[in-house]
Amino acid sequence: MGGNLSAFFGVVSLVTALAAALWAVLRLRARRGIATATQRATYEVLHTAGLAAEPLRAGLDPVGAAKVVRHLRALVGAAGLALTDRETLLALDGRGAHHGEQLLAAARRAASAGRSTVLRESELRCDLVDCPVRGAVVAPLSADGRVVGALVAVADEQPAPGLVQATLETAHWAGDQLALAELRSSRERLARAEVRALRAQISPHFIYNALTAIGSFVRTDPERARELILEFAEFTRYSFRAHGEFTTLAEELRSIDRYLIIERARFGERLQVRLQIAPEVLPVTLPFLCLQPLVENAVRHGLSRKPGTGMVSIEARDAGAECHITVEDDGVGMDPTTLAAGIAELAGSDPIDDPGQHVGLSNVDERLRSVFGDKFGLVVETGLGSGTKVSMRVPKFHPGVRAGS
Repeated sequence: MGGNLSAFFGVVSLVTALAAALWAVLRLRARRGIATATQRATYEVLHTAGLAAEPLRAGLDPVGAAKVVRHLRALVGAAGLALTDRETLLALDGRGAHHGEQLLAAARRAASAGRSTVLRESELRCDLVDCPVRGAVVAPLSADGRVVGALVAVADEQPAPGLVQATLETAHWAGDQLALAELRSSRERLARAEVRALRAQISPHFIYNALTAIGSFVRTDPERARELILEFAEFTRYSFRAHGEFTTLAEELRSIDRYLIIERARFGERLQVRLQIAPEVLPVTLPFLCLQPLVENAVRHGLSRKPGTGMVSIEARDAGAECHITVEDDGVGMDPTTLAAGIAELAGSDPIDDPGQHVGLSNVDERLRSVFGDKFGLVVETGLGSGTKVSMRVPKFHPGVRAGS
């Protein structure tokens, strides 16, 4: 699904870029005094469509409808235009306000039937002697195959074929923008669900072991026990925070440091950690909780199956427009053929631990690809007895990606 969404947004970005390029060309030609009337009209249509697209992509509601209805009326070229959902008239611009109830009733019928209709003057009678309204065109608004409302173009003469066609085409275009809004909303809900899944995967064994380790210092070293409790509290506060799909590398590393402090209290000198972080990449924004599962995986494989000391290395390098991050352990590694089974199974299943814990790697991979594109997924290098290295690339800037407050 992440790949399909990335492809869809890529197409939208391409169309937007082409429109922007066309606008630039037309403006340049206009400055040179050689723009034709057709070119100027094309520019006006594209410009108006651009103004209408943003509020539509926020969804169909009264606030967005009030912002977009004037631009939609300009695209249709109608005397008035109303925008409705399936139940209410959200906004109206131009003529026809005194026919609001009739227009809404027609919009409801069109939305229920899923078919456009043309209202004649006889169907829009009113008490005004000089009423300028002579008809209307009603077109359903469909987003992703589902009718969500209607577009009603009001005419000051009998609706001509040109008005009918303009209304239908504009309704179709507006429906595409609303479909994009639903895709974005679905993507945001999916991202929130994936973060909740990662939170749910915080190993009960880690919590149990952390509290056991803290308890072991209560009598022998009360001050250290107190410090570990505070670190554990801050680690859980960050992991279960209620806001922000994204965070900074600095914040993620700060939480990982707390996690490693607790793990070092358990393992002592058996756990060795090496950090190599370029200061200039600390502000880089990345998906929330995308490093902690990698570090936990490295700790478990660096120690749980290997006798003696285990080393976990975390590196973040500046690479021009990108930040390159690696998490590596010198544990027992795994058979590379397991890669074919999917990244969700890369860590294998520990008979003494929760086998579902490793799905965090798959979660991180999918989130990276969904946000940044397929080329930004996890890269895993491993071999039996050779440890495991997990790498990721994160763009320093990506549209729509900002750290939460």
